[in-house]
Amino acid sequence: MKSVEETGRTVDEAVAQALRKLELPRDRVEVEVLEEGSRGLLGILGSRPARVRVSVRPQAAEQAREFMENVVRVLGIAAKVSAVQGAEALEVEVEGEDVGALIGRRGHSLDAWQYLVNLAANKGVERPVRVLLDVAGYRRRRKAALENLARRTAERVKTRKRSVVLEAMPPAERRIIHLALQDDPDVITLSEGRDPYRRVVISLRGREREARGPQAGEEKE
Repeated sequence: MKSVEETGRTVDEAVAQALRKLELPRDRVEVEVLEEGSRGLLGILGSRPARVRVSVRPQAAEQAREFMENVVRVLGIAAKVSAVQGAEALEVEVEGEDVGALIGRRGHSLDAWQYLVNLAANKGVERPVRVLLDVAGYRRRRKAALENLARRTAERVKTRKRSVVLEAMPPAERRIIHLALQDDPDVITLSEGRDPYRRVVISLRGREREARGPQAGEEKE
């Protein structure tokens, strides 16, 4: 945490000098009073200046960006990192070439990095935030593919009158399937099993408890 120590005739004066040096507003820092200061006899003899330590408050966006910049540097990846506060979460984007190592098979590495960047972003912050990490637009493309899968599978269920069990997915991907079909009047989505093997089941409404039969195997993407 970046901090500076300053002195002044009063605590307020010392804080003001520190803020000018840091070029930050008062609400971005924490102030520790090291010495209150004293005017001394007649305001002259034995007077002591006030002394403060002013520290920059951690910012989730900065900490998330710095963490991922360190990651790509250590891995030797040429990439640009940005962190923008969205409506629901802090969105961290990594763009560059040869970033596949950050994504991994089926996004497993990306999920692990997202967990770590959440920890880094929220270290010491006053208000924790949720961080969503995306690399080279992988999550956007994956979301579109899952929504397409959900619609295609729903049509298959309606045509064959049988439930379909999708392959095992992490919670975030299962949620995409559920949301994609939540307004479909003919089908319902449920989840079965335990992570990491939990799967989404797509069934006709009113018939979700029926036996799926041997033809209802895993739907491949």
